[in-house]
Amino acid sequence: MNLDKIILASQSPRRKQLLEWAEIEFDVIVSDADESYPSDLSFSEIAIHIAKNKAQVIKDNHGNSMPILAADTIVVCNQKVIGKPKDRADAISIINELSGNTHEVITGVAILHQENEILFSDITTVSFHMLTQEQIEFYVDNYKPYDKAGAYAIQEWIGVVGIKSIQGDFYNVMGLPVSRVVQALQNLY
Repeated sequence: MNLDKIILASQSPRRKQLLEWAEIEFDVIVSDADESYPSDLSFSEIAIHIAKNKAQVIKDNHGNSMPILAADTIVVCNQKVIGKPKDRADAISIINELSGNTHEVITGVAILHQENEILFSDITTVSFHMLTQEQIEFYVDNYKPYDKAGAYAIQEWIGVVGIKSIQGDFYNVMGLPVSRVVQALQNLY
């Protein structure tokens, strides 16, 4: 595949791994963008807004010679955004809320290059089996999901034993709808 090298505005090891699997060359420049958002945005707009802010900070600070890719993943359960857990108790509380429930994982994507701007979101619906307290605490204590929206990673133990079903892109739940990103990068030129 012959795509130009890009800048990934993320320190997420999962996003790096997905781009490597897609054989996209990239440099990482971590964005310190503000992740707040206006209260009147839809859930999809929230993820896009944050992703665009991340990409814009890199564009403003480092120029725009290479395409800049930024993403932000949020989890929505019971009509509220669930972010990254603050600590062990918060992680356990979040997973208890997801247990036996269905939620949406929404990743907003922003690709900025010269005058081009590609913005989109991808939604995957995830249903969990009812988990025991012992399972939840085992996961949190052994996998320490403190850097993950929704306090879990689908590719880890909890995904293997706890996920009842998913509708949509598995890789979106990992943090990047990589097939849509590849298509968008191809459409830049």
